[in-house]
Amino acid sequence: MGIVPLPLVLTLLSAVTPTASPQPWSDARFQELLVSGTITTMEQACLDPMAAGTKLRKQQLRDRLLAIHPVPASFDLTMRNAGALLTCGAPEGTALVLNRLSPARGDERRRWLMLRWQAASAALDHRQAALALRRLVDGNVAALDDITLAGPRNGLDTLAEHEASQGRPQSAALVLLQGDFQGAAGARRRGQAAEWLAATDPEQADQLLEVALDEAASVQAWGLAMELLQLQLRLQLAAGGDGERPRRRIERLAARLDDAYTQLQLNPESTPPPSLRSPREPGGHAAVGEPMTAPSL
Repeated sequence: MGIVPLPLVLTLLSAVTPTASPQPWSDARFQELLVSGTITTMEQACLDPMAAGTKLRKQQLRDRLLAIHPVPASFDLTMRNAGALLTCGAPEGTALVLNRLSPARGDERRRWLMLRWQAASAALDHRQAALALRRLVDGNVAALDDITLAGPRNGLDTLAEHEASQGRPQSAALVLLQGDFQGAAGARRRGQAAEWLAATDPEQADQLLEVALDEAASVQAWGLAMELLQLQLRLQLAAGGDGERPRRRIERLAARLDDAYTQLQLNPESTPPPSLRSPREPGGHAAVGEPMTAPSL
């Protein structure tokens, strides 16, 4: 057997030698970062469990990011500083840094407001989040329907959610009613608006659901139609009604879709068939394609 060349031996050894696992940063290295680190290096450290693996270190990075540029040198630098604080889990700090600026109209103001919304949303400050979105479109709420936020999330739907989270369901419904209502997405929006309005205006809520049902049927979204009918039944019962009409329609739609699960929910005293399945399972009405004949609602 010949002599194996040294380079080949070293290559084989490196292939079987385990790579050393990353080690937590020493206190000296971390303190050096706090003294001489840049916004970028501290933001990266916030995401590195080896660097900022404790609450204390994460808080020290947040405190340093908040103090690193107390007087804004430029718009871009301030935005990077604010964004790093958001990355580091300090949305309140992001808001404080953003408050150092007041950009005029234009792209800078748009970027500033978008980051203000992100920070307020992350902090669950729904009032400030809603205010940022309204300012983003100068009060033209309908324009939010054409804006996609981080997530991605529709701007109009997001504003409505912030309003509802503040305990303002009527305001949330009014926001939704300024958007597009085409197709299944529009029917779902009407259903959500109806749910928010039900406590104060049950008649309008019911009318919205009727229109939503027509729209769902027109695009043969039968799973959505079933959800809307069940919502209508709940709202009518909550308002003191008997819910007889939506109940009958649910029964008819369930029969046409062979939805034994829903039929059993309406008549729990009946005997379930041996092949009972949830509508959400494969083969349930939520996954049904276009039927040969449209179910009657």
